[in-house]
Amino acid sequence: MRLFFRCCCVFVLFGLSACGSLPDVSKAPEQQSVFLNEGMASYYGARHHGRKTASGERFNKNALTAAHKTLPFGSRVRVTNLRNQRSVVVRINDRGPYAKRRVIDLSEQAAREIGMIRAGVAPVKLELLQ
Repeated sequence: MRLFFRCCCVFVLFGLSACGSLPDVSKAPEQQSVFLNEGMASYYGARHHGRKTASGERFNKNALTAAHKTLPFGSRVRVTNLRNQRSVVVRINDRGPYAKRRVIDLSEQAAREIGMIRAGVAPVKLELLQ
């Protein structure tokens, strides 16, 4: 009898909690961003896969990571390809790029997501996410 009573209580409590309203995800505020700059992006992949980055972690060409000259490791940056307006959010885990006029080096996967694999470089806009 006690087991039956406990089960009924659990179902009643579960039913009452299900009546509560769920938060409207569509009204959730977007992550705020700060414009950094525009410039050319490049990417690096297979040749560096598995090597240590400047942050000490191993580079994974399939992760959404990037190299930047000055941003702190762990910073999250939205990179938008200005040719097609596709964007990706990457985490800074390395230093670079070292080529002139480049503002960021993306992992191969990040470059794939914004459609710049074939070209190798692309004009991008960088926004620091907070």
